[in-house]
Amino acid sequence: MGRLIVIEGLDGAGKRTLSDALCAALADRGARTARMAFPRYDDDVHAELARDALYGRLGDGDAVAGSVHAMALLFALDRRAAAPGLRTALDTHDVVLVDRYVASNAAYCAARLEQDAGGEIVGWVRALEIERFGIPVPDRQLLLAVPGEVAAERARHRARTEPGRERDAYEADAALQRRTDAVYRGLAAASWLSPWTVLDGACSPDTAALADRLLG
Repeated sequence: MGRLIVIEGLDGAGKRTLSDALCAALADRGARTARMAFPRYDDDVHAELARDALYGRLGDGDAVAGSVHAMALLFALDRRAAAPGLRTALDTHDVVLVDRYVASNAAYCAARLEQDAGGEIVGWVRALEIERFGIPVPDRQLLLAVPGEVAAERARHRARTEPGRERDAYEADAALQRRTDAVYRGLAAASWLSPWTVLDGACSPDTAALADRLLG
């Protein structure tokens, strides 16, 4: 059985860059590595609807985007649909790297409701995704921590330079991003779901050393 390693962080934190580098470092050490990223906007109807809501495509006064629980359910259903493939990957690889997972849902929900990492909605997300849907629990979660203003500037740059990457409603809300960062740090401090490692996203993490720790 492989290890499920999750990379979490704000939009613009550099999760994809870290995933690329860490995957290469793991491969250099002979580890069979698979990757997955959530939300799966192009592969799952629930994620597709969530994206439409985030870009205001479901009509004026969109009841879906306005409901924290409705958005959380769409993201959770995406992971539920992906769970069989994730289990297969864990059975056939040493490491499965996932960009965003359950903690992302918990952090953004709590931030939207202005709750902290111990808030009611965090428990609700855990009960829904882990206990009811039974999706695999991470072995370790990596928080790529960056100042909110740094992540925001990276997200703006990505929106300017990458076609089709305009910022969505969550990414464009600076206050929401700051609150989400605080919740993420609280989840990490509480070892929510599994142990966490907090990485300084303002510089390039030592992925070689990180790969050694993850395989150790």
